[in-house]
Amino acid sequence: MCGIVGLFLKKDDLRPRLGDMLTDMLITMTDRGPDSAGIAIYGAQGEGHKITVQSDTPVEDFAGLDIALGEALGAPVAMKQADTHAVLTVPGDALKPAAAFLEARGLRIMGAGEAMEIYKEVGLPRDVAARFDLRSMGGTHGIGHTRMATESAVTTLGAHPFSTDEDQCLVHNGSLSNHNSMRRLLTEKGFAPKTENDTEVAACYISSRLAEGANLGEALEGTIRDLDGFFTFVMGTKTGFGVVRDPIACKPAVMAETDDYVAFGSEYRAFADLPGIDTAKIWEPEPATVYFWERDA
Repeated sequence: MCGIVGLFLKKDDLRPRLGDMLTDMLITMTDRGPDSAGIAIYGAQGEGHKITVQSDTPVEDFAGLDIALGEALGAPVAMKQADTHAVLTVPGDALKPAAAFLEARGLRIMGAGEAMEIYKEVGLPRDVAARFDLRSMGGTHGIGHTRMATESAVTTLGAHPFSTDEDQCLVHNGSLSNHNSMRRLLTEKGFAPKTENDTEVAACYISSRLAEGANLGEALEGTIRDLDGFFTFVMGTKTGFGVVRDPIACKPAVMAETDDYVAFGSEYRAFADLPGIDTAKIWEPEPATVYFWERDA
């Protein structure tokens, strides 16, 4: 049992409040997942690409990291640190060498993209949110997850969201029964998951389908056909977020939409305090159906 939240803003005047509203939604889902929490937040795109990294010893690992990376790339690098995470902004054509440099220094890459930043750690959602000051973050949309570990250890890397492609990430409530066989297949295709978590298998599956030429809707529809088990997936992209449930849809999910936003929650109480919720359209996503909302790139 885990908790998922998502918030897509239609109006720009709500952007400064995105982190605050998502934090309240995340904390409300604590009893669905008290062991770890994470959030992906999509902000304004700037020059270059963002790489979010994590370290268990951030004081030592982040000291002078931007300077060292800049010297290795021969280009300026900006760094923003938040507790155990740091977001480094590098030139767009330097993403791969930058990632190789960071991994060689023992840093864990949480995700990368033009707009996406990912923050996740072990601990109660309220504590994780406070460590990263999530309330202060603005943006256009975001997704979050509170985890109750069932198939793998309680670790930072086991927390959601999982990102296996630029500006894309996935959160999951449920359990996949064929994740081991799918893991072997994906590894053969060059999309090997790095953790034991079945959610990362699903994220790698979607990336593999995209690499094969499928569009995002087709990739999400493929999860219904190829992934066995019970699941609700919420996926974040640079321009929006999508939702899909398995054909039985036994995992709870509810959505709300107003002129200002679209919200997702594992339970209604996740967004019960959002502004204008009393006039929102409320519904339960249909089984085996892909929903997607996006804004202009």
